[in-house]
Amino acid sequence: MITDTSARQTTSDELRLTALEQFASVGFAGASLQHIADVAGYSKSSVLYHFASKEALLEAVLTPAIDRLEEILERFLATEETETTRLRFVDDFIDFILEFRLELHTFINQAQSLTGIAVIDRAGVLIGRLSNAICDNNASTEDQIRFGIALGGAAYALVAGMNFGGTPLERSPSSPEEIRRALRVVIVELLAPVSVRSAPVQPSIQHESRK
Repeated sequence: MITDTSARQTTSDELRLTALEQFASVGFAGASLQHIADVAGYSKSSVLYHFASKEALLEAVLTPAIDRLEEILERFLATEETETTRLRFVDDFIDFILEFRLELHTFINQAQSLTGIAVIDRAGVLIGRLSNAICDNNASTEDQIRFGIALGGAAYALVAGMNFGGTPLERSPSSPEEIRRALRVVIVELLAPVSVRSAPVQPSIQHESRK
């Protein structure tokens, strides 16, 4: 028996999924609540029943991904960095981008235009902390570029076809495991020359984004 609660949850989930696809493909500014409602097969009033605004819908869409990325980052920062812990981080990050590729694509590629929206600002702080975790204080410009290409480029490669009319990597004939292996090889090679952190990051620094 389908209860009112489960029906509301299903509607909410469908709206979030549709909104995510629209935000990733046409951008936050280009995806109106009416269009999201039309694509999902609901009325605009139904969207507003579940989400007070488009910004609230964006927050609902992105928060699970940001929470997960923060978990990965905190785990990485909690111990001294070694080749083993960096490889574990790379594996965790690849799992993350495969699961949350559209969310990552949305907040990396639209961050500048959406500054001031709380969930986007939180994502920006987290990406900055992620960069600092991989590149130490003495990182060269080359190392910083390696970081940007390795992590941002991996996310971009999975969804590039959405913007340029091609086939996104995740829809290519390659198997998911083949894509995972290829991503791991490329990311590890790009990050290999980047110097490592010598000690764990203090908790007060870890939670700076929550202040």
